[in-house]
Amino acid sequence: MWFLRKYKDGLYCTLPHLIEFMQSDYDDLFPILSTEPECEILVNPFISAYLNRALEQLEGQIASAKIAMARLASPQLYYVLNGNDFTLDINNPAAPKILCVGNNPLKIQTYGAVLSLYSTRLLKLVNQKGKQKCSLLFDEYPTLYSPLDVVIATGRSHLLSTLIAVQSVEQIRKEYGKELADVVINICANVLCGQTTGDAAKQMSERLGRIVQERESVSINRQDTSVSRSTQLDSAIPASKIATLSAGEFVGAVADNPHEVIKYKNFHCKIVNDDAVLNAEEAAFHPLPKVREVTPVDVQNNYIQVKNDVYGIVKEEIERIKADKELSKLLFLDPDDSR
Repeated sequence: MWFLRKYKDGLYCTLPHLIEFMQSDYDDLFPILSTEPECEILVNPFISAYLNRALEQLEGQIASAKIAMARLASPQLYYVLNGNDFTLDINNPAAPKILCVGNNPLKIQTYGAVLSLYSTRLLKLVNQKGKQKCSLLFDEYPTLYSPLDVVIATGRSHLLSTLIAVQSVEQIRKEYGKELADVVINICANVLCGQTTGDAAKQMSERLGRIVQERESVSINRQDTSVSRSTQLDSAIPASKIATLSAGEFVGAVADNPHEVIKYKNFHCKIVNDDAVLNAEEAAFHPLPKVREVTPVDVQNNYIQVKNDVYGIVKEEIERIKADKELSKLLFLDPDDSR
């Protein structure tokens, strides 16, 4: 990837070109990578293993990456990931934009890697000073790998708001590990929670804190009835209550700032939808404009073009290495060559 970034100023630095470039023969791939000084030290252990005929070790190291990347090799993904249609600095004041990407439930693992690539790069570009205020919404967050702890912690000073939607806290812990998941969950100042059970309900109940509640007990005997009242510090909203919330019913907590103080930060409320208003709004929606007409032939031609680009890179670089006396030393000799 770093070689493609340096080659012709990143003209072919795309994921499709990287996938195809990885499939090159070692006899061509290693000498080409060695011509770049910044890549030479990175590939040196693999070259040593290849020259020492430690092929099993070499294949074990490289084949695992090849297999994972080969899952992304499809004409459709190559078309999406190739080209320069737009930039990912969505909060650029000179050219603000809205970026919307979606996953496929049937190919979550495959498309999740691509979405993670986009989101990781996007987060680095938007979390900078001097940019326009921006909102980042991640629905079904566990389906992609993009740690947001740094963006949530530092994004507020850069006018970034981050919204994470998950079905359950356990999903984040499964995909990201307990430590990183706890950081992402606890670093969020505003929390909105619907019906949930288990550890998530218990954690939410503890987050909402405790309040002084009055308790009343009645004792009845043959002669009279006595009533005793007492106060006790108890959970504001018990975990059992969170586990039985109805549809549209939520509990949560919000954060304030010194200039806009919120007296009651915790809440327990129900959202009532006005179907008439919602239906009227939906009826007024306009269809999304079609940016361009993409045919299967265009997609297939792009797929072939990527393969041809990589073939041309390898051929051109090998010819350049052969023509240079110093670089020609990087080429591997044929074991059957009498020289």
